Amino acid sequence: MSQTASGHATEVSRKRLAGLTLAAVGVVFGDIGTSPLYTMKEVFGGHGIAVNHDNVLGILSLVFWALMLIVSLKYVLFIMRADNRGEGGIMALTALAQRAAVNASPRMMWALTALGIFGAALFYGDGVITPAMSVLSAVEGLEIAAPGMHKYVVPITIVVLIGFFWMQSKGTASVGALFGPVMVIWFLTLGGLGLAQVIHHPSVLAAINPWYGANFFIEHRLHGFLALGAVVLAVTGGEALYADMGHFGRRPIKLAWFFLVLPCLYMNYLGQGALLLSDAATVRNPFYLLAPDWALYPMVGLSTLATIIASQAVISGAFSLTRQATQLGYCPRIAYIHTSAREIGQVYVPGINWTLLLAVIALVLGFRSSSNLASAYGIAVTITMLIDTLLAFIVVQALWKWRWFQSIPFLVGFLIVDLAFVIACSVKVLDGGWFPLAMGGAIFTLLATWHRGRTLLSERTRLETMPLDIFISSLFHSPPRRVEGAGIFMTSNTQGVPRPLLHNLLHNKVLHERVVLLSVMIEDVPVVPEIDRVEIEELDYGFYRMYVRYGFKDEPDVPEAMAQATEKGQLEFRMMESTFFLGRERLVPHIKPGMAMWRERLFFFMFRNASSAADFFKIPPNRVVEFGTQVEL
Repeated sequence: MSQTASGHATEVSRKRLAGLTLAAVGVVFGDIGTSPLYTMKEVFGGHGIAVNHDNVLGILSLVFWALMLIVSLKYVLFIMRADNRGEGGIMALTALAQRAAVNASPRMMWALTALGIFGAALFYGDGVITPAMSVLSAVEGLEIAAPGMHKYVVPITIVVLIGFFWMQSKGTASVGALFGPVMVIWFLTLGGLGLAQVIHHPSVLAAINPWYGANFFIEHRLHGFLALGAVVLAVTGGEALYADMGHFGRRPIKLAWFFLVLPCLYMNYLGQGALLLSDAATVRNPFYLLAPDWALYPMVGLSTLATIIASQAVISGAFSLTRQATQLGYCPRIAYIHTSAREIGQVYVPGINWTLLLAVIALVLGFRSSSNLASAYGIAVTITMLIDTLLAFIVVQALWKWRWFQSIPFLVGFLIVDLAFVIACSVKVLDGGWFPLAMGGAIFTLLATWHRGRTLLSERTRLETMPLDIFISSLFHSPPRRVEGAGIFMTSNTQGVPRPLLHNLLHNKVLHERVVLLSVMIEDVPVVPEIDRVEIEELDYGFYRMYVRYGFKDEPDVPEAMAQATEKGQLEFRMMESTFFLGRERLVPHIKPGMAMWRERLFFFMFRNASSAADFFKIPPNRVVEFGTQVEL
C-alpha cells in the first residue's frame, strides 16, 4: 500500500472512530450522565447527612471511588473484555458463562441460567424507574426558578413521558443524530458549572484522597454505611456501557468515558460539593443552584432533553432485550416492528412500550417526587452489578483459564464493593425498593415459566413422535401419491417426524415431491454470519433436512433464508410452489410431574396469546397450512 493510500485509510479510520465515539456519548452515557441531577441532593437531603467540610469531602470521595472502581475498573477495563463476538450485556455474559460451564452439573447450569434471567428481569424494573426518576428530577428545576410551579411538576412530567413513549413507534433514526451533540453539550455544561464553583473553592479537589471516604465511615459508622444507598445513584447506568458495547465497540466507549464523560461528571459533583460548603441551604437542589438565575429555565430545558435521551437508551434496551429473550426461548413470540431500514437493532415492541408507560405513570403518581423515587432506585441496579460479577467470575475462571490466585482476588474485591451497595440499598426496600424487586420477580416468573413450559412441551411431543428413519423406510413399502412442489414442515425435533406431516399424509393421502423438514436454530451468539445461515442435508425418498441458524440479535426470516439457499444452489425453492405446514397445539392440563398447576395455567395463557409462528418467521399467510393437535402437558 502506498504512503498516500495508507494515510487516507488512517484518516478514514480516525473519522469513523470519532463518529462512533460521538454516537456512544449520545446513547451509552445518558443514564449515568443525568445522575448529578439528584445524587448529591439525596445524600444530604434524603439521608440527613450534615453539611460540613468533612462530610462533603467524604461523600465526594465515595462518589469518586465508586465511579473509578465500579465503572472505570470493573466495567470499562475488565468486564467489557468479556464480549460474546463483540456483544455485551447480561444476556451475552450469561451465554458466555454457560459456555464456560458446559461440563458443569445440571444444577449449576440451572443456577447460571436463573442468575442471567433474573438480571435481565431487573432491567425491566430499571426501564420503568429511569424515565420516571430522571424526567421528574429534571422538571423539578421549575420549582427553583418559580416556586409557584410546584403543583405543575407532576402533570408536566406525565405529559413529557406520554409524548416520549408515543414517539417510540416513530423510531429513533430521525432524532438519533441529535443525541450525540446534545449530550456533548450536556456534559460540557456539567463540567463548566462545576468548574466555576471549584475555582472559588479548590479545597474540594482533595476529595480524591480515599482517606476522606474511609474517615466518613469511621465517623458515622452504620449511618455512614447506609449513605451508600444514595451514593450508588452516581453509578446507575454503568452497566449500560457493557450492554451497548455491540453497537459502538469497546474503544469508542472507553475514549468517551475517560476523556469526556468522567472528567465532566465528577467536576460537576465537585462543584456541587463546593456550593454546599459555601451555602448549606443549597442542599434543597445543589444541581440547579449551580446555575446562575438567568440560566435556570435553559437548564431545565436542557436537563429534560438529556433525561429523555437517557430514558430512550433504557427503553430501546428493553425492546432489544425482549427480542433476544424471545429468540433464546425465554419469552413468547411477540409482535415487534422495525423502525429503521438500515439498523436491524432498532425495533419497537408495542406491548412492552405501553406496559412500561402505564407503570411509569403509576410510579410518578405514586411517589410524586424524585426524592421519594430515590428509595426505589438503586436496588435493582446493585443486584444486577452483583450478578455481573458472579457471571464474570465463571468466565475468567472456566473460559479464560485464570488461575485461582488471579481470579479469587478479582471475585473478592468486586464482591465486597457490590455487596456493600446491595446491603446499603436493602434498607430502602420497604420505602419503595420493593417495586423493582416485585417487578423483576414477576418478569422472572414469566420468563422462567415460559422456558420451563416450552421444555416440557418439547419433551411430551418428542415422546409421542415416530423416529424419522423408520417413517421413511415405511414409505418404500407403501408409497403414497406424490404431488408437485415442496412441502415444508417446520419442526424443533430434528430426529422425529413432525406431526403436521403425519396429519397431512393421514388426511390428504399425498406427499410432496420434495419434503423439507425445516428447523430454526437459535445459537448462543449475537449474530450468525450469512455463510453459516443455511445447511441442507439430503435424505432418502425426496426428503431434505434444512437447518436455518440465527443469533439472538438476528431477525428470523425464513423466506429470505430459502432465497439464499436457492442462490447458493443448495436447494431450489419457488415460493408459489411451496407450502408451509405448521402445527397448532391445543394444550390440555394433566397431572404429571412438571410444573405447579398455577404455573401451568400461566403458561397456557402465555401460549394462547403468543404471536403465530408464520408471522414471527415472516412466512406469507397464503402459503401456510396449519394442523391442530392436542397435547397433554
